[in-house]
Amino acid sequence: MMAGPVLILGGYGNFGARIAEQLCKADIPVIIAGRNPDKAEKLSQQLGALATASSFDANKDLAARLSGLKPDVVINTCGPFQFADYAVAETCIDHKIHYIDLADGRKFVAGFDSLDKRAKKAGVAAITGASSVPGLSSAVIEHFRDEFALIDQLKYGISPGQKTERGLATTQSILSYVGKPMQSFPGQTETAYGWQDIYRQKFPGIGKRWMANCEIPDLDILPTKYGIRKIQFSAGLELGVLHLGLWLLSWAIRAGAPVNLAGQAKTLLTASNFFNWFGSDTGAMHMVLSGKDHQGAEIIRGWCIIARKGSGPYIPTIPAVLLAKSIVSQNPPAAGAYPCVGLISLGQYLHALKDYPVETFNAG
Repeated sequence: MMAGPVLILGGYGNFGARIAEQLCKADIPVIIAGRNPDKAEKLSQQLGALATASSFDANKDLAARLSGLKPDVVINTCGPFQFADYAVAETCIDHKIHYIDLADGRKFVAGFDSLDKRAKKAGVAAITGASSVPGLSSAVIEHFRDEFALIDQLKYGISPGQKTERGLATTQSILSYVGKPMQSFPGQTETAYGWQDIYRQKFPGIGKRWMANCEIPDLDILPTKYGIRKIQFSAGLELGVLHLGLWLLSWAIRAGAPVNLAGQAKTLLTASNFFNWFGSDTGAMHMVLSGKDHQGAEIIRGWCIIARKGSGPYIPTIPAVLLAKSIVSQNPPAAGAYPCVGLISLGQYLHALKDYPVETFNAG
């Protein structure tokens, strides 16, 4: 495949490195970018001739670097996006370069369409949220959509394996709203609080895990796109002692304790790794859709993906990888700025995961 380079910001991070690996396997050249030159160079050497390293701060030097590097597309993995602005995306658009990010920040993704006119004028696609949510979640909804006349409720969540590599940015993102009031879940009037409303979810082959409230872009996007009235999304830690410990902290923060968990993310992540002996490297995601079929009868459809042997972190990378492949093969998505909703089919998604130890289950 003849291709221009793909510039990956945060290219040696938890998701960036996996994106780079997959693109190199597809004979697509990549540029591993980040502020640490040693980490960027180390990964580029591991990946071989198709990978090069570039050390710079994307928040300060991106415009100057784009002129020299001339990538076909920029993939931004530099979270946490809860605290980010649109400067990186705007810079790419102004240089007429396609842009993809893995944003999980609810406000970030909800406001991203403010760049739509700018992107259309530049003739480039700027896509946000190219990750499990809403990339995979919308693919699952699209897969079952024709069976429903109305999707009334959606309940779903993600639980990574304890031994699976967890990124600092994702950890900071979740810790930033633990115990804090969240914007209400669609269809619910009462205030939701981060990491509360815990429940036990049964996953095929791996048993039950605790789940708790989390905030994601889907909560704004999916009701508008699919007319879903009520949505609840949760995340969970495999080990009950860690999950319930964080739940207890959420109550302390809700009561007013001056605790900055996000600021302690690195310390807490390191501490949690001491419990790895008690966990597994198996992660899971479940979705349950309920509503009415075309005859007016109640219908429920359940779907689950189980990722074994530490393969879970590959799942969020698939939308960015597939979109980048389309762009470098001269088949880019439509120009504009929009979230990654309905852009990738479930079949395409699972085909991209065929070399990894993942398994899916349907119920209902």
